[in-house]
Amino acid sequence: MPLVKVKAGGVGWRTRLTDPMVAAVAALGITQITAWGTSYYSLGVLAGPISRDTHWSRGFVFLGFTVALLAMGIVSNTVGRMIDRHGARVVMTIGTVLVSAGLFALSRVHTHAAYLAVWVFLGLGMRLCLYDAAFAALVQVAPSRGRAAISYLTLFGAFASSVFWVVGQALNEQVGWRHTLVLFAIINFVVCLPLHWFGLGRRETSAHAAAPAGRGSQSTDGPPLEGRARSVAIVLFAVIMSLNGYVFGVVSVQLVPLLEAAGLATAAAVWVASLKGFAQFGGRVVEIVFGRNLHAITVGRIAIGILPPAFLLLLGGTGGLPLVVTFTLLMGASQGVITIVRGAVPLALFGAAGYGAVLGVIATPVLIVSAASPTIFAWIVDRWGWGAGRVSLLVGCSVAWLAMEVMSRWYESRRTAIADAEAANSVGVRSGRSR
Repeated sequence: MPLVKVKAGGVGWRTRLTDPMVAAVAALGITQITAWGTSYYSLGVLAGPISRDTHWSRGFVFLGFTVALLAMGIVSNTVGRMIDRHGARVVMTIGTVLVSAGLFALSRVHTHAAYLAVWVFLGLGMRLCLYDAAFAALVQVAPSRGRAAISYLTLFGAFASSVFWVVGQALNEQVGWRHTLVLFAIINFVVCLPLHWFGLGRRETSAHAAAPAGRGSQSTDGPPLEGRARSVAIVLFAVIMSLNGYVFGVVSVQLVPLLEAAGLATAAAVWVASLKGFAQFGGRVVEIVFGRNLHAITVGRIAIGILPPAFLLLLGGTGGLPLVVTFTLLMGASQGVITIVRGAVPLALFGAAGYGAVLGVIATPVLIVSAASPTIFAWIVDRWGWGAGRVSLLVGCSVAWLAMEVMSRWYESRRTAIADAEAANSVGVRSGRSR
């Protein structure tokens, strides 16, 4: 599918190759795989080796990741404003330097305090160069096609854990976890720094700015919200994403145990859990192919609305492989599309101006909830069992769906009222002229 739609008589493939959006999506696609794989997902294969070598508990090892997410949430609002003020190109380049330095420092730690401190530093670096920053970068490069660019970028991100879990496992077996982190630091620096700097160096021109119909166009998304309506929408969407943050924060680290608790053997649970990545990719492809003419909120309603039935299958599918597989596929597809929704809905509601700051405000509670969710879920399971834990996930995604429906209906009623007022004004102007 072409990333650029050129006007009749345009240059065609040469225009596409010189399109800043194409360059930015390609550059960020590579950097997102690398940055997510070397930092965010690194403990997926290195937590065990770190725990065995240092004699720290696995709980403490993962506490570092929780601390990083909290740090990301605390600085998120400030980082969003920095992106608007200085540009995502500068911020993401700095983020690459910080992540690379943090990974190297992590390879040298020997004490509990140093380990947690380095993860705080890594959290700051990750907030500067992962999805929220990348989404803002694409909107700055191609504001007229931001939603399409975000959708294409997330296709790359689906492969981050798949690639670097394999790479990390192979490197750990050869050189150990400390040298693996050093190599991760080098890979991140060498790959991401030049791509962030040069890949984000240009902005779209009028020759490239013809957006494919229905993807981020004013006719589909309507004028940006302002004033009190803007504040209400930000709060509602932050609540929706935070509720989903609880669900996916648990799933990201507890999916295999969840499937085991549903009656699968460990080997089967690992195999079924691996399907989530394919489902995420598939969900994003479906959004690109079939969601182009839908409002971003409509895509969000569909993606979020899939989750409650999926978790009902998990509740009723104990011991049943087909139901558990169906749950995993639906949940993965939903998560894949919700990643797009997280960037596309704010762009549709609030426009490109100040987009980085808006994402920063929304990301703050989402990251904090995501950091706390595994601990909250573990406490629920310890106190009331896996059944209660699954119910908490069902409640979380169900409330998120209800909140999304409320926001959608409120927004549509507001759009209708504005359209009626504009039509009345237009009739009044024509009537005045006829006199």
